[in-house]
Amino acid sequence: MSDSLPLRDRYLALIDEIVETTLKGKISSVEQVYQMLVKGITSGTGEVFELALSDRLNVHQGQVDSEKDELKKAKATRSLRAIKTIQTQWQRWQEQNKATEAIASALTEITTASPNERLAAFVRVIDPNQKYPLNLPQLQQLSKSLQQFAQVDADLQQFSDGITRGLASWQRLQDNLLSWMYEQRESLGFGGVPGERGPWASWAKQLNSELPQALFRTLAMEESAIQFAEQQRAITLKDWVEMALILQYLQRGLINWFDQQAYDVKAGPNLSISTFLTFAVIWSQLASGFQTIGAAYSDACSQIMLQILRTFAQRSYFPLYGGIFASFSGSYLRNALDYLDEPLRYVQGTQEKARILTLLGYSQRALGQYQRSVDFHQQALEISRSAGDRPCEIANLNHLSRTYVQQQNYAEAINYSQRALILSRQAGDRTGEANALVNLGYSEVMQAQQLENLEPETYESAINYLEQGLKLSEKLGDIPSKALCFSSLGIAYLVIGQHQTAIKYLEDGFKIAQFSGDLYLQGRNLAYLAEGYYHLQNVEKTIYTGSLGMYLLNQIGSREWRQPAGLLTILQGQIGTEDFQKLLQQHRSKIIVLIGVDGYDYIPNLLEIYKQDI
Repeated sequence: MSDSLPLRDRYLALIDEIVETTLKGKISSVEQVYQMLVKGITSGTGEVFELALSDRLNVHQGQVDSEKDELKKAKATRSLRAIKTIQTQWQRWQEQNKATEAIASALTEITTASPNERLAAFVRVIDPNQKYPLNLPQLQQLSKSLQQFAQVDADLQQFSDGITRGLASWQRLQDNLLSWMYEQRESLGFGGVPGERGPWASWAKQLNSELPQALFRTLAMEESAIQFAEQQRAITLKDWVEMALILQYLQRGLINWFDQQAYDVKAGPNLSISTFLTFAVIWSQLASGFQTIGAAYSDACSQIMLQILRTFAQRSYFPLYGGIFASFSGSYLRNALDYLDEPLRYVQGTQEKARILTLLGYSQRALGQYQRSVDFHQQALEISRSAGDRPCEIANLNHLSRTYVQQQNYAEAINYSQRALILSRQAGDRTGEANALVNLGYSEVMQAQQLENLEPETYESAINYLEQGLKLSEKLGDIPSKALCFSSLGIAYLVIGQHQTAIKYLEDGFKIAQFSGDLYLQGRNLAYLAEGYYHLQNVEKTIYTGSLGMYLLNQIGSREWRQPAGLLTILQGQIGTEDFQKLLQQHRSKIIVLIGVDGYDYIPNLLEIYKQDI
């Protein structure tokens, strides 16, 4: 077999040689076939060999199928059997050499890219969504391989050094990845009081490199990652590569651990969701800040942000019906998800984009940005329909129904919930059906109240839909949908004046929302519980639930905090400020368990802010 032949012809000749040698009886084992492949195939040329193998497989299969002569057919059959042996050993070769292939491919992509495109090439190389993502040893080997080109191009030395430093920093962090959890027992998420406690501060202490250490201190203090990036005028490729690898492996390490805590109320999917969102927002903010430093750094940050969202959107627990999660709270949440909006505008319609727009849509609804919510959901609806993502399409019909209720456009809310119900039943999407039943019942209750329809049959029909939705969500074991069902039933019974029944559903809704980590539903249930207790003239519980609901809704930036604030202000006027404060003080210990001392102390301030805005 001549090495001077074109590569495809050379591989065809190799296959023919193995077949012919097998037919002559000179090859007696599959191991000999494998050794001939090892000697004959050049690393990094697997696709060419696959095409040559496919060509020969088709030829020999055709001969077996068409040959009439028994002797010739027997020979063709033996040849086909030899080809299939080559195919099996080729798969073995691929499996054993995929690491070498992946490193060779990564090296080629970085070294052949133009200087302006190298950073983008590196980001593609470290993308965890690849078929064979590079692991730590492979990245270390890539770093060594890049050093061979360092004398020709200094940038390649920067990439090599950045990889080496990034992996060394990750090794230091890995052993203490979760130590901050034991220092911060009351909160496992990324929210909380800025300062020396929490994950970022803990990780910053373990780093030696200036740039990532400074970034982590910035995040620990909940200061702007945008401003941080804008100040990095002296950043080098080496610095950026190290920072990228540290952040990427931190994110992966956390998610791997949280994913293993599926039955832990305080961890599990909620913290995985929080981690995906937190790191996506950080990269988006860095992209915004690096625009003043250089387009290559900014674009690379956006690229990583989109990689994170792509991975997230493919997870089974992606929250098509979730809300604002407890571990993604505090001032860091406010408008943080807006940073994901701008980069997504430049991405073509994909299933992943539709799912992220769904998340943005219902988050904007929780914040009271109803028209933005509608816009996001309409975009997601169109993209998911084009992408054939039926569960996402149904989810957006349901979310549009919910948002139109908030806008008091009940006719449209009923229209979208009916469409969701029909489509979910056609598709067999039981979660979508449960949500559609709840939305339809809830929309009809609110419309009947608006029209001052006092006919009991109207409410009975609507509440029947709600109860069907609850039964289905309980059967499915769908916690977020169940929380929404209890909440909606509670509000419905409150509307028709059955306050004791309403309170039962709202209390159950609050407990389940705590379990699912949905801060918005927690606050909303508490706000309506306060109304229920107020109608029953239970002043103590009105103050307790109203104060908590007001604080939680304010914490996530929802405009709905004003609803319980208004009720508490009226009550304060009725019983007097002094008695109000005494009753609030009686519940201090219970309130502190849920929102801490700072949260409790902030309740009177919130009431004053509300009064000043009236």
